[in-house]
Amino acid sequence: MQANELKALVLDALDELKAHEVVVLDVAQHSGFTDYMVVATGTSNRHVKSLADNLQRRCREQAVRPLGVEGEQAAEWILVDLGDVVVHLMQPQTRAFYNLEKFWSLTEMSESAAARRQHGQ
Repeated sequence: MQANELKALVLDALDELKAHEVVVLDVAQHSGFTDYMVVATGTSNRHVKSLADNLQRRCREQAVRPLGVEGEQAAEWILVDLGDVVVHLMQPQTRAFYNLEKFWSLTEMSESAAARRQHGQ
């Protein structure tokens, strides 16, 4: 399955169970391990767990096996690694604390600054 198709499958599975604040980060230019990161919020540990379970079920239906799943016990932050798409499902307080979107935007800005310095700009 192509990365864009996998991303669409992920977004559909998350929408199906009403994930909140879904953000897709295109990190292909900044990462050697994935093309997209999807960050979404669940309202409780039960909701986060349900989002992860539904995502895994929908992937199995399309013969896609996760490379790894972490954090299912506490369900404050569950990471589902699908290779070309890495999905972070978080409770609101965990998402606010780690602020992955800001981290990846800072990575992009620092790489842009480094490129400008390298080219004498």
